[in-house]
Amino acid sequence: MITKTPQTHPMQKVAPKLFEISDRVLFGEVWGSESLSKRDRSLITVAALIAMYRPEQLPFHLKKAIENGISAEELGEIATHLAFYAGWPSAASACNLIETALQPETGA
Repeated sequence: MITKTPQTHPMQKVAPKLFEISDRVLFGEVWGSESLSKRDRSLITVAALIAMYRPEQLPFHLKKAIENGISAEELGEIATHLAFYAGWPSAASACNLIETALQPETGA
């Protein structure tokens, strides 16, 4: 489920029904299904977001992918592989977001 509070998630403020459906169905039922592992779901999601060039959604899912066991090397391989299938610009842009996602969080 989405872990942000109502005050910090723009979707809940702008489109509360979309937020509720996303939280309950997508992050609850779909991501909660045991038919695929969370790791596999992260691989698929990151690949789809890179291929469709969705830079606003990618940072959240890159962090989730790392939490779900996807390594830095694997993220790089995903970008490299997709350069040939989804286009060089999409893969190159994803590399910038991957680098940022791999940086340690600071308490600043």
